[in-house]
Formats: sequence, structure tokens, C-alpha cells
Amino acid sequence: MAEVTIRQLREDDVPAARRIFSLAFGTFLGVPEPENFWSDIDYIGTRSKADPSGAFAAEVEGNLVGSNIATNWGSVGFFGPLTVLPDYQERGIGSRLMEPIVELFSKWDVKHRGLFTFAHSPKHIGLYQKYGFWPRFLTAIMSKPVQPRGEQSQWSRYSEANEGEQESILRACHEITDAIYDGFDVGRELRAAQAQQLGDTVLLWDRDTLVGFGVCHCGPGTEAGTDTCLIKIGAIRPGSNAGQYFDQLLDACEAFGNSRGLSRLAAGTNLAREDSYLRMKAKGFRTDFQGVAMQGFNEPGYNRPDVYVIDDWR
Repeated sequence: MAEVTIRQLREDDVPAARRIFSLAFGTFLGVPEPENFWSDIDYIGTRSKADPSGAFAAEVEGNLVGSNIATNWGSVGFFGPLTVLPDYQERGIGSRLMEPIVELFSKWDVKHRGLFTFAHSPKHIGLYQKYGFWPRFLTAIMSKPVQPRGEQSQWSRYSEANEGEQESILRACHEITDAIYDGFDVGRELRAAQAQQLGDTVLLWDRDTLVGFGVCHCGPGTEAGTDTCLIKIGAIRPGSNAGQYFDQLLDACEAFGNSRGLSRLAAGTNLAREDSYLRMKAKGFRTDFQGVAMQGFNEPGYNRPDVYVIDDWR
């Protein structure tokens, strides 16, 4: 086999990387026309643009054959999608694409690291175990039809705030996530959603205190896909009212999705966050599919029963 070169993913690589993503996952899942699988969803362009330093490409004889992307959430890091062109699989390219990710996590001083993968695939789980990741709880990717809602809890949009207010909001969001897990910071997701026009961030208030937020992607060309509002990352301030606020955040995100004319609300949660999952089911969410969260050093991180976080690490 010709030599494999691992380098940074460039902006002009993104269309080819997206085609490889569709073909790789579509082929693995056995769908008709795999080249069109999830073609309306963009993980690679959005994530690489948010942080180009975390995006890597595999190249053979000048041709792109795979990619992998690391996401930095402060003390938390995850990676994916890792995709390799089907004709080049089983040649060690996936392992080569893991090497810079592991190095980057060390450089970023990530304390809690992980990924989402197929629970039924020994091949995938075996690859990631080589790099210290261990399968723990399932993660449910859930959705519900968006229903029109009347006046609900007090919420606002991040995009409505002026520049000074946005800086204050970012600090408040960091206070929430840092209280959940030391150093956990998703400010990059709020900024990326606005800068790339991917959607908006729903802000949940109790009087003048920010008690929760949800970064929502909307429609094709984002991580949501056609006619869908995806809560990519959401979190509730810890405390005795956290469960109640979580319900209100779900309602607020549904109202936001309705305001954008979208018919489906999607969100994921790790089943170690037991009450979050049960509350989502009570709100009408149903599991579309599920995978397993593999976590570095077999540590739980913020996947605990008392935590109210929405994410899925795909």
C-alpha cells in the first residue's frame, strides 16, 4: 500500500471529507445509496471551521481517504466522526488518524475524553480500546415532533444580546458547566452557532439568573439536518430545582424550533444521567437509535445521575 500521510484538514478538503463520511457510514449501515447517507448533515465543515487545529486528514498519493476531528470543551474533549473511505479500510488508517487526536488531548490538558460509537461493532470498540477508551453507558439519540406551545418559562436567544451582554452570558454558561465538571467549557459552541449561522442558543432564566442553556442547530448544512432542531449541547445549573429547569429548557428549545418552522426536535443524553433520560421520555422524546459512550481511563466524568446535560458526542 502507498504511504499514508496525516496532515491538518484544509477548508478545500471539506466537500470530499463529507462525501467520505456519507459513503463510510452508509456502507457500514447497509443503507441504499450510501453516498447520500446523511448528506444534509454537516459535522465536518462546522467542527473544522470552529477549531481548525483539531481537524485531521489522511491522504494517499495526493487523494483524501479519511478524516477525524477533535472537539475542545475545556477540560472535556471528544472526537469524531472518524471516517475512512471503504476501499481503504482495514489498512490501519483509522489508527493513524487516532494518533494526532490523542496527542492533542494531552496538549489541551483534557481531563475527561471520549467518543460515541456503535455498541454492536467489536471492530470499532476494539480500535478505541487500544487508545485507552472504555465502553460505559449507552447514549440515546432521541427526537419528538415539535408542537406549538403557548407562553412558557422565561427564555431568550443568545443572538438577541449585544456584544457586552454576550460576554456576560458566556461567563454565566461557563459557570454552569464548570459547576457540573471542573473546567468544562462549551463557549466555543455558542460562538460557532452564531458565527456560522447554524442556529442559536436558547437561554433559560429564573428572574435575572441564567439557570440553563441549549445550543441549537437548525436545518440542513448543520449537525441537525433537514427540518430538524438539534440541541447539540445543553446544561442546567446544579441545584435542587435542576430537574424542573431541565423540563423548562426542553420546552424552550421546542418553542425555539417551532419559531424557526421546524417539525422535529432532536437531542441525545447518556443513560448514566438517568433522570435526564426519563424526563425526556416523559416529554415525548423517543429513541431513534443508540450507541455507546467510550470514555478515557474508564472514568465517568460528568455522566452521573445528578447531572442534567444534553449531548451525544457523535
